[in-house]
Amino acid sequence: MYKLWQALEGAKKLKWVELSHPLNNDSPYWSGIPEGSVELCNVVFDWGNPMLECLIHTFKFPGQFGTHVDFPGHFIKGAAMSDSYGVMDAVFPLCVVDITGKVAQDPCYAVTVQDIKDYEEKYGPIPDGAFVALRTDWSKKWPDMDALSGIAEDGSENFPGWSLDALKYIYEVRSAAANGHEALDTDASAEAAKAGDLACERYVLSKGKLQIEVLCNLDKVPSAGAVLIAAWPRIEGASGLPARVWAVTE
Repeated sequence: MYKLWQALEGAKKLKWVELSHPLNNDSPYWSGIPEGSVELCNVVFDWGNPMLECLIHTFKFPGQFGTHVDFPGHFIKGAAMSDSYGVMDAVFPLCVVDITGKVAQDPCYAVTVQDIKDYEEKYGPIPDGAFVALRTDWSKKWPDMDALSGIAEDGSENFPGWSLDALKYIYEVRSAAANGHEALDTDASAEAAKAGDLACERYVLSKGKLQIEVLCNLDKVPSAGAVLIAAWPRIEGASGLPARVWAVTE
């Protein structure tokens, strides 16, 4: 028996957890994207065609659609796009920082450096090359766009996320490779309002890092010890792409 095949047999006995949302024509996306930008599974070659009995679809979607990966060129002019990243850039040790208790008290909660340090106190230092995911359970609001955005009576958006200090800690004190979250944006809404910009997202991408937004099922993986794998279409020059993301754990 070949060693890699044996390893695969062993890996398939582990727990594999889907971390990405399914997509259809009614899936939510950022309101700034023009209407009509999504058209999935449009039939262009149907059963009964005398040329060939088969079915062919076309797909139209924004790069930032559903669970998706953002590349630095999304926010940084002239920075790396999708073609700068290979298969070795899509596998990470997974660290899941759980702030669900604090989000239950404050839906605009921004994770702090102390939250990260508390995580490390329990699970050890964030390893080099890690993917640090923020668990908020916000993904359970999918696919209601208003709920995902936390739309209040005054029309304001209210949702949890990252703080700039926490991101600087995982990238500059530790050597994380990527970060992710369940909400539509990196920045907690209060942080974005304070900065007048998506300063946290801009920081991540300015560091040449990857991020994956709108994750789900982070409550089904351990806080430490799992491996995250992400896959996206090999489209050149993309600022972002829908991603299939999963974790492998014991």
